[in-house]
Amino acid sequence: MKCSICQMQGHRCNNKMFHPISAATVSDVNTTTVSAEANEVEVNEVQPLTPELIAVLGANFAKCVQGYHLVNEDPIKESPWEDINAIILNASGCTVKSQASGSHKSGADLSCSLGDFSNKSSQYSGSSFGISSYRLSTVSKGQIEDIITEINRRKNFNYYSIIVRSEQDNKYHYDWYLIPSDLPELNPGSYTWRPSLGKTAKNKGEITGWETDDLNGSSMSITFSMSSQLWMYLSITEEMKKYIVGSCNVNIGRKYNYIQLFERG
Repeated sequence: MKCSICQMQGHRCNNKMFHPISAATVSDVNTTTVSAEANEVEVNEVQPLTPELIAVLGANFAKCVQGYHLVNEDPIKESPWEDINAIILNASGCTVKSQASGSHKSGADLSCSLGDFSNKSSQYSGSSFGISSYRLSTVSKGQIEDIITEINRRKNFNYYSIIVRSEQDNKYHYDWYLIPSDLPELNPGSYTWRPSLGKTAKNKGEITGWETDDLNGSSMSITFSMSSQLWMYLSITEEMKKYIVGSCNVNIGRKYNYIQLFERG
């Protein structure tokens, strides 16, 4: 069956958010806010993610990551990633409207003309990577239906913006994924959930959290002893690779310290 949006075979539904961003099928999306008091309608246009824009984003991603490592040896993790992501977006013509600036509150970390982002960082483990999400202490021991509702209630963003790294031969390899937040693999309602049972002598047979079945190799879990934090494990399928916006390799080791950088300026 052909998709009504891009006429390609095999898409699971006609939701625009399910389309790989490299497929040049994302069109303008309008979000409408109605003011009940003045009965006025405010329309915020979302910038389309075209193949040309993706190329610019990818090029600026490589420049920014390599620039970061001129003075930093540590890998890029979640805190610097938010600022780096904002620099890349602004340099690419995607105006950043607001940032959470390291806040640990649930929800969007960055808002720009492409939509709202949740910034995450991770490291490859074989052919997958994991990202942590909401702490669900107040609802995690209730009914799974309530847990799924609470997770989706907190999801107030359009994309997961994820930087994933691997380390080999004294080099970092980075990939930037821009994944629609309602992709089935990122939707807890797409899975079948079951209680997870303890396996050590201390808690053997006791319910220690929740876990899911696999969906295209991906899965989710909640562990009570870890503040009932939601973890999502994404398998790098060929479909998932289509959400990579940019990639680059950098040598491990800074080139300049701050004094040297100042003197060069």
